[in-house]
Amino acid sequence: MLVVHFTNLLIVVAAAFGANLALGFFPRVRLPAIVLEILLGIIIGPSVLGWVKADIPVSILSLIGLSFLLFLAGLEIDVRRIRGRTLRLTAAGFVLSFVVAIALGVALHAGDFVKSPLFVAIILVSTSLGVIVPVLKDSDNIASDFGQLVIAAASIADFGAIIMLSLFFSGKSSTSTSGTAILLGVFAALVALVGLTIAGVQRFGALSRVLIRLQDTTAQIRVRGAFVLLLGFVALADKVGLETILGAFAAGGLLSLIDRDEMMTHTEFRVKLEAAGFGIFIPVFFVTTGLRFDLNALFASVSTVVRIPLFLLALLLARGVPALLYGGLIGRRKAVIAGILQATSLPFIVAATQIGVQIGVVSHASAAALIAAGLLSVVIFPATGLALLRRGMPTADADAERQRLPTAAMPVLTAADRALCSGAASLPDGATA
Repeated sequence: MLVVHFTNLLIVVAAAFGANLALGFFPRVRLPAIVLEILLGIIIGPSVLGWVKADIPVSILSLIGLSFLLFLAGLEIDVRRIRGRTLRLTAAGFVLSFVVAIALGVALHAGDFVKSPLFVAIILVSTSLGVIVPVLKDSDNIASDFGQLVIAAASIADFGAIIMLSLFFSGKSSTSTSGTAILLGVFAALVALVGLTIAGVQRFGALSRVLIRLQDTTAQIRVRGAFVLLLGFVALADKVGLETILGAFAAGGLLSLIDRDEMMTHTEFRVKLEAAGFGIFIPVFFVTTGLRFDLNALFASVSTVVRIPLFLLALLLARGVPALLYGGLIGRRKAVIAGILQATSLPFIVAATQIGVQIGVVSHASAAALIAAGLLSVVIFPATGLALLRRGMPTADADAERQRLPTAAMPVLTAADRALCSGAASLPDGATA
């Protein structure tokens, strides 16, 4: 009989709680909580103290956390903001970013730093919208042309990276790329069908009245419905042979499209979803990432350590250079700042490297170096971008801005956040969800 203990899970959730609480005592330390969560996971995990291992309860909650992270990422995609010139510029920027990333991947492969140039290129085009959005809010740029352009670019990068990862590196299927493309088409058709069905059913007055009556009771009917949608699409993606990350992201994107009257009838719905995600499941995923971090592989050789600054530079080039296309709309100075902010990436790197290790397209050493580069990116690039934004503010505005600094314990991925984390976390002993 299988005996399940919860001691490891207790330590993991305590570490997640302690990381944010500790940062709350130092509100001017602009360290994203996600960084401390992963670092604490490394310290208490097998690589250092060996207090905790990723057993079944930890792995299951971590997998739910990853799915929830992607679900909330999809929920933040607002197609109404991505249109016209903004759409053309950000789409062109993403294409250029991928071209630059492919060139960098080939160069890294030639230097024997990575196995698969394509896999690394997909990782390099990702962006961490969850870290960028608080920076834009801090500087009062969230509603400006600059802020909306950066958000649109990050959203397209998130969506594009997840689609490409599912298309080219599906760990659940041995089908060809063309076969996977067909599966993606079938999956998209099923998502559209479900969306149309839900949108149609919602028009029935009786159902709408029941939803409103039950949404703020112990039934929490909208939250339960969101869970059904999330797990249903994850199961559907798994069933057709695609990565489950795509199902979670698609569920969030679909809910964003059909949930149009949230400010009129259910203002707290998304707040409740974020509370469940960031309060319970997502922190477990990041601490568990630290538990699984292979510190020995990272420092096994000098060449492995050298990969960290190389990967960090590659992130800056792949996401920074294309931002120069935005100069005509927001000016060259802000285009440079946009490039620095866009180079921030971690959640997608964490999740994607899990897939890469599972299917053998990235080594444990390269995976550890990529995650380390991602950790540095969320520490360095947002702070640099915010400093540059403040430098261009009038003195009075800059002083007022400093008075409003949020606590560093703000979730790394808030409402408009998570962009990107694709990855398939696996259960212990090789069992996949």
